[in-house]
Amino acid sequence: MHLVMILSALGLACGIRLLVPSLTENWMNRWQRSLFVFLFPPLLLLMTSVAVIWMGYHGQMFGLQAGWYSYLLAVGFLLIAIFSGFKLAYQGWLSLQNLSVYPEKMIMGKRARILDLAFPYSAQIGFWKPQLVISQGLLDSLDQDHLQAVLAHEQAHDDYHDTFWFFWLGWLRSLTFWLPNTEGLWQDLLFLRELRADYQAAQKIDGLLLAESLLIVAQQVNEDRFEISAANCSAALHESVHQNRLIERINALLNESNPSLVYVYNYWSWSWLPLSLLPLTTVPLHC
Repeated sequence: MHLVMILSALGLACGIRLLVPSLTENWMNRWQRSLFVFLFPPLLLLMTSVAVIWMGYHGQMFGLQAGWYSYLLAVGFLLIAIFSGFKLAYQGWLSLQNLSVYPEKMIMGKRARILDLAFPYSAQIGFWKPQLVISQGLLDSLDQDHLQAVLAHEQAHDDYHDTFWFFWLGWLRSLTFWLPNTEGLWQDLLFLRELRADYQAAQKIDGLLLAESLLIVAQQVNEDRFEISAANCSAALHESVHQNRLIERINALLNESNPSLVYVYNYWSWSWLPLSLLPLTTVPLHC
């Protein structure tokens, strides 16, 4: 019976992952739907594994005998999940250690680590309280007004604690990379995260300045590819510049009156989350 539970959860997870959000939906609905389709399947699989381990390999459920095979599958999945989480956390910690060698400066009232790179780069790197990282190339490429726009974008990432939440989403991504549409949904969430930061920044500065900054960075990105090994604990300005989403971001910035860009959260938008705990309700049925 436990094997039936695992296979049912796996089938449901795959089925939900095939519900790819429509690109024509407004940004808020698209964000909520992408998050649900991305997040619910791995949570369901994790809770199913916890339930099977809790019940053990002895006893029966609905007259069917529990066995070692399903128990070992559940244990193996949880061990992989734990190992993956520690691995990503260690990589993030190493990234922070590597940043500590770079000098800190005050840039327009904000403390930032300055990378000695010609590539224009800015990001928040860390976990709950990330560090602002800016390359010398970005400082040389932008004037004061455009740099202020970039800093407003990065401050939005800090306000939303994007580095913290996307670390956990990145963990679930690495754990269930084999599920359908994992990478596509991940890229969509990264894009929507950048849209959200753009929108908040545009409430404080002229959105046109940020749009122009994106164009300047995009031009440099196309000329010189650059990667920094902090993807699971970072939120970078150029994250989706080379993801063919630049025009959408610029159009959204120019259309400041678009109400669909307002990200309003309520408890109902997370009402699906307790459903991922349903496998735990089967524990009392085991005897």
